[in-house]
Amino acid sequence: MKKNTAAWARDLARKHLEGPLPRRWAHTQGVARQARTLAPILGDQADLLEAAAWLHDIGYAPDLVSTGFHPLDGARYLHETHDTDAHLCRLVAHHSCALVEARERGLAIPLIREFGNQAPHLSGHLIYCDMTTSPHGEPLSVEQRITEILARYGKDHLVARAITRASPSLVSAVQQVSRELTLASNCT
Repeated sequence: MKKNTAAWARDLARKHLEGPLPRRWAHTQGVARQARTLAPILGDQADLLEAAAWLHDIGYAPDLVSTGFHPLDGARYLHETHDTDAHLCRLVAHHSCALVEARERGLAIPLIREFGNQAPHLSGHLIYCDMTTSPHGEPLSVEQRITEILARYGKDHLVARAITRASPSLVSAVQQVSRELTLASNCT
């Protein structure tokens, strides 16, 4: 992976999200801010996580939509158009328990075939960043974020069904990263 991947990722995300999807861009900026707060516990992996934070929602960009499932569309775009590092593509493809939603959409097979069936290393950290950031880019608790998603989509929507199924894993990942941050701050 090239050095300063996060800066490249920021510029790419800005290009695709800032104009057409300003609220998604605000969320993405907030997720990247959260990623930077994890640098003390990630060391040399901090740049990769920040890059994933910038790119996790790029598949929402109207010019990139193919399947309508943003993790898969974004990861495919990064892989096919930019020959992006495989780990970064897998982080985007699997972000925030995406495989659960892929099953709801009937897209699990292509996701698994192209990006594996396991969430890659740092997935829990990316969940922390995404699930503690509001649609407007402000920090909030994972419980508030889940409630917001359920309210936005409505209880019968496939996204709501997926987020409900994924909630225990999402909450657990946020709690684990929070413990890592607490341990790190106690050691300084």
